[in-house]
Amino acid sequence: MLAQVDGIYPWPYDGPWTAAASALIVVDMQRDFLEPDGWLALTGGDIAPLQAVVPVAQRVLHAARQVQLFTVFTVEAHRGDLSDLPANKHWRSRRLGRAIGEQGPLGRHLVRGEGGAEIAPALAPRAGEPVIAKPGKSGFIGTDLDQLLRRRGVRNVVFAGITTDGAVQCTLRDANDRGYECLILVDATASDVPAHHADQIHTLSLAGGHYGSLATADQLVSALTAEALA
Repeated sequence: MLAQVDGIYPWPYDGPWTAAASALIVVDMQRDFLEPDGWLALTGGDIAPLQAVVPVAQRVLHAARQVQLFTVFTVEAHRGDLSDLPANKHWRSRRLGRAIGEQGPLGRHLVRGEGGAEIAPALAPRAGEPVIAKPGKSGFIGTDLDQLLRRRGVRNVVFAGITTDGAVQCTLRDANDRGYECLILVDATASDVPAHHADQIHTLSLAGGHYGSLATADQLVSALTAEALA
């Protein structure tokens, strides 16, 4: 049994937790969002705040693996024929000057199987760690993420990744609505506009934690390390 994690409230809400009933979701830490030649940077986004959380997420990932915490990665990536790409999303990407599906330095932008849809090398998934390709922001829409978690008996979900005001909060809110007890790591998540990250963390902290608890990477790693050494 793992001790509760100190945060906005002791997580999980119902007491000590087990690694077997928990999962780490690493959201959208893909080359298209993290590298200078990726889609986000080419559309004018600032990738520096996103790159800054890579070593933090790496430390969390290492600690999670030490206790065999189920780890799932998500990427925002569409089918090669773009049949799962809504017309309005495609239109918005064209307005940014880099249409989804258009050829770029890392392959076709935000398309499954292309270089930009790969997880950043520093966080490369290991065998048995699924990568969920999602056509939108939430990891639960158009994917089998919910089935993967429920088949393993997961009740508690920890979030790291990008962006806090985009895919992270969308996936977290959907997880909460499905009954998962959520924890967002405030320093292992980021937005390309730091103020947007701060605003989203503030919103999630209201009412004592609207959709779950908030904690730092150190708080989680301490709990996981204590378990690994036990």
